[in-house]
Amino acid sequence: MKQRCPWPSDDSLMIKYHDKEWGVPVHNDRKLFEFLILEGFQAGLSWRTILHKRENFQEAFDNFDFNKIAKYNRKKINSLLKNEGIIRNKLKIEAAITNAKAFLQVRKEFGTFDKYIWSFVNGKPIDNKFKSLKELPAKTKLSDKISEDLKKRGFKFVGSTIVYAHMQATGMVNDHVVSCFRYKEI
Repeated sequence: MKQRCPWPSDDSLMIKYHDKEWGVPVHNDRKLFEFLILEGFQAGLSWRTILHKRENFQEAFDNFDFNKIAKYNRKKINSLLKNEGIIRNKLKIEAAITNAKAFLQVRKEFGTFDKYIWSFVNGKPIDNKFKSLKELPAKTKLSDKISEDLKKRGFKFVGSTIVYAHMQATGMVNDHVVSCFRYKEI
């Protein structure tokens, strides 16, 4: 039997996410935006909750098309607030729209969001060598720095802990524990 990080437990969706996505370097702007928005919606909740609503989020938010989301109006916000398949938090929904606009500005300045966000790690994942989940930080000096920069650029729900979770999800850091089969694969 494969040894993996202990956090997915026996949830098949979490196991699939761990085994196929978590920690894999992402360089696609739409995917980077999706994780940024989902991490923001996770604030105060569990990733399990978000993951189980992910398809609903993809449908409700036009498959995370930042160009479309940047143009959402009051009518669209109201329809999202009525959508029981997602987290119906007005501040988080409005932050997704604000973040889409800020995301477009970053793309205008850097060409891609990918180029911007990966510049913080010189384009290469940070390979941590943690032996247990207890060693994994909730945030780091680097996530503090990225969070501060994102906030200066107008992003919302991008505190250091959210940013670090984004870094983990998008492979900017390899936080699979060394005994996990994915650690070496990534």
